[in-house]
Amino acid sequence: MTTKPQLSFWQIWTLSFGFLGVQFGFALQNANVSRILSDLGADLHSLSLFWLVAPIMGLIIQPLVGSASDRTWNRLGRRSPYILAGAVAAAFGMSLMPNAPLFVELISPMLFGALMLALMDAAFNVAFQPFRAIVSDMVPSNQRNIGYSLQALLINIGAVIGSILPFVLTNVIGLENTAKAGQVAPSVTWAFYIGASVLMICVLWTVFRTKEHPPEEYYAYKGMDAEAVAKEQAQVTTIAEKLSAFWRLFTTMPDAMKRLAVVQFFSWFTLFIMWVYTMPAIAQNVWGVEAKWFDPAFIESAGGIPEHIAAAKGAAGDWVGILFAGYSFFAAIFSIFLTKLANKFGRKLIYSLSLLAGGVGYLSFYFITNSEPTMVNLLIATIEVPQGAVDLFIPMIGIGIAWAAILSLPYAILAGSLPASKTGVYMGIFNFTIAAPQIVSGIFSGWILSSIFNNQAIYIIMLAGVSMILGSLSVYFVKDSETDDDSALEDTTNAVKA
Repeated sequence: MTTKPQLSFWQIWTLSFGFLGVQFGFALQNANVSRILSDLGADLHSLSLFWLVAPIMGLIIQPLVGSASDRTWNRLGRRSPYILAGAVAAAFGMSLMPNAPLFVELISPMLFGALMLALMDAAFNVAFQPFRAIVSDMVPSNQRNIGYSLQALLINIGAVIGSILPFVLTNVIGLENTAKAGQVAPSVTWAFYIGASVLMICVLWTVFRTKEHPPEEYYAYKGMDAEAVAKEQAQVTTIAEKLSAFWRLFTTMPDAMKRLAVVQFFSWFTLFIMWVYTMPAIAQNVWGVEAKWFDPAFIESAGGIPEHIAAAKGAAGDWVGILFAGYSFFAAIFSIFLTKLANKFGRKLIYSLSLLAGGVGYLSFYFITNSEPTMVNLLIATIEVPQGAVDLFIPMIGIGIAWAAILSLPYAILAGSLPASKTGVYMGIFNFTIAAPQIVSGIFSGWILSSIFNNQAIYIIMLAGVSMILGSLSVYFVKDSETDDDSALEDTTNAVKA
């Protein structure tokens, strides 16, 4: 078997640089979509239902893209065509979503916003999966930890910048951050325009600066016969046969993937709650905005939102971006040390402790309530916020550590268990373990919040903390082989055609 060539730091960097742009856009979505939909008229219960679009798109698209990219070899490469297509579609959706009120003559702003959320999520998912697979394709096994850790670093750099952008546009550039009923704040609108541009620039860099291995070289590195694989993939099968083959792949997935699925369930159940409900949670718990001001029916009966309530919600919305940038910043720092820690102490131990740190971070939200105004210097601007808003950076450290581990360690553990000719489709199937818990969270978290917690959003964040701690405990049951022999992997699925 021919050994994959060692890559330089900058070659590994270039492989994932486009992911910085994708995550820039994804971070803007995560920090602002709840705010946009709330401004357009969504209540707290329905927010999680709108957010279901994201995991559903991932559930459908990533396995399809993974399978298709396994079979694709053209001038751009194997994974790059899908990365580029996803980026173009995501940029289009990002440009249109903040302009939902302009289409009111054709469609309600809320429905248009939901459709653009679906488009963006579909597009992000088209790009996500090939970025995961391209590291597995290109990086030799002894560099895999650094490959995925560097990818996590770039993801979090993009997330930091994307998350703080609306705040910068408000407090540095001077754009308005409050929105009238049925409108989107100008700072958010321009942030989405800038995000779409950054997304395209970064992805184009990766696509045109990365030369993927041609089929003959790729399969030689894996100890496989390129002609035999090509004949297998060229076989014409019916849709029923493809579905049957996919089901066989799903039911015969590597044991490591099955055990990681439990950890992923608790982790991503938690993350979904954070993305949807951090804004109302801190607006209520720190800014003192009563839950009734997140109820469209009450707002309508009150004749609209008072100016001071709108200002508080706008400030809390901006601060969510700062907090999300905070956990991404801490994740980026932790990513620098993650490879050495995983190599020294083992991936399982570091993974478990990282999730535990995240769970403690979420639980600590409950105790941070100080509404006393204080001036804070963020280097880019000095503003007045409640002291509790500043204190929230402390739990962001633990959440950032957990996020860095979630972005890299499951894939580093999994990559050594996958057959070479099915890496893409298995990475897509693995996305089920990301999408399914978010769907469960989306279906039930809104109901739990309204029916059990009486719309007090801080309690749903507590539930997220408990879930993350359960994820930490379940890492114990994951089996991880710290070495992987690529030549032996194909035997597990030789009989399966997808």
